[in-house]
Amino acid sequence: MMTETERLMACVDGRRLWRRHMRMAEHGGTENGGVNRQALSEADFAARRQLIRWGQDVGLSPYRDDAGNLFLRMQGSDPQAEPVLTGSHLDSQPTGGRFDGAYGVLAGLEALQALTEAGLRCRRPIELAVWMNEEGSRFAPGMMGSRVFAGQDTVAGISSVRDADGIPVAQELERLDGLFADVPRVPPGRKAHAYLEAHIEQGPILERQSTAIGVVTGIQGKYTYLVEFRGQEAHVGTVDLAERKDALLAAVAAIDAMAAEFLGTANGTRFSVCRLNVTPNVPSVIARKAEFSIDLRHPDSGELGRLHRRVEEICRAHAGPCEVSVNRLSAADSLEFPVQLRELVRQCASELSMTHIDILSLAGHDARYLHRVCPSGMIFIPCKDGVSHNEAESVRAEDLENGVRVLAAALRRLAA
Repeated sequence: MMTETERLMACVDGRRLWRRHMRMAEHGGTENGGVNRQALSEADFAARRQLIRWGQDVGLSPYRDDAGNLFLRMQGSDPQAEPVLTGSHLDSQPTGGRFDGAYGVLAGLEALQALTEAGLRCRRPIELAVWMNEEGSRFAPGMMGSRVFAGQDTVAGISSVRDADGIPVAQELERLDGLFADVPRVPPGRKAHAYLEAHIEQGPILERQSTAIGVVTGIQGKYTYLVEFRGQEAHVGTVDLAERKDALLAAVAAIDAMAAEFLGTANGTRFSVCRLNVTPNVPSVIARKAEFSIDLRHPDSGELGRLHRRVEEICRAHAGPCEVSVNRLSAADSLEFPVQLRELVRQCASELSMTHIDILSLAGHDARYLHRVCPSGMIFIPCKDGVSHNEAESVRAEDLENGVRVLAAALRRLAA
């Protein structure tokens, strides 16, 4: 007779999991094989509806909260018990891949379906979560849904944020409300027993070491900023150099100085400027405004705090005749996941004869904010060449399945 674990593993269907990834990637699919599924877009709404249909076929009950988060609930024998949560996000970068975020959602769905098909009813409910706007590519900063769920922001606080076209979050949440009127809605935030998120590594370590599972120890700290230099428009041919107020040159000088200081030592600092907007952005006119984003990360929170102080100091030192404002959009210090959850993932991987190593997440995830609500952890699987946030993002089907097997075993124990 098969053990409960053997029955559960027999019900994990890697081919079904792969098919669902390919089907989900059609929502916002790009010509180059990637995904452009921006938060609260038509493609995002279509992906959510697809997930709801799959979940209902398995017997999961959908509901949503005021922050645009979606949940699919597998009832437990004790409906009053605090639920175990799993999941990730469905939104992507404009030129994103098919697995970032989506894997955590579809892995959770496959794990819940395997539990159901194996006839293993848990005492605690298990809920699959789709967090709103994890990426922050359309609305900044990211992780809006999980931040509100964790009480680190409010629906009112995120509602006024606008995308590049001036559309506010509030308008898109209202549209979601109309399109999903058949899905019950609740206020955001509540207690949970634990949260476990599966994700592709988005780095090369697991693949290089031929390791199946990454036991995520924590997440490095991350601060994001919006910096704006303000000068004065003028004709480039007629204004004397000494009288110019060139916002773009000031911005470039500040960026160059920060890069030289922050990246000049091998101390683990990650500094990036990934977006630069110039006004009026035409030939022969001095820039009146230059606005850019900063993504600043470090594993040590103390060092990250020191770097934070330097950001504004350097920007002001290079403003020259221009005005400058430095707005920190988000601040998340480094964190360490609970030892008990890390050990649970290790045990499940070992019992399933899967190689595993401890690994620090250098990318941010919704688990960062769930960590404030309940004991949280993450499971990493390898991705080809560590490539992510890229249409070339690729994962082997067997690695997807391995991650689900560990996730399903861990969820079973957490919800028992």
